[in-house]
Amino acid sequence: MTLQTPTLLPLRPDVPERVAFDRRELGMILTVYGRMVAAGEWRDYGMSFQRDAAVFAIFRRTAEVPLYRIEKRPRLRGRQGMYAVLGQEGQVLRRGHELDQVLRVLERKLIRPVDQA
Repeated sequence: MTLQTPTLLPLRPDVPERVAFDRRELGMILTVYGRMVAAGEWRDYGMSFQRDAAVFAIFRRTAEVPLYRIEKRPRLRGRQGMYAVLGQEGQVLRRGHELDQVLRVLERKLIRPVDQA
């Protein structure tokens, strides 16, 4: 009986090893993030790159659960859109095909009424 080493099957070329944000997408996300940090709303972020999704998580404080998660899921490109903003409880706040349109839901959080004293 001879032992053979198993041969590794090549990965499908159309399936990336990890999903990631490209430079343009990350620039848009960090622009919104920077404005909210300057306003004192957010303080920390984390990124996760997995096989099926890239996630940018936004925190008010480091030790908390994320306030928002911006997700990129290429498999949903043809359906609801590959970008989504999820709330703290996991509810979908906005989903779409264009990242700048999806990020507008976070911009509205920055606009608040000013007290007229």
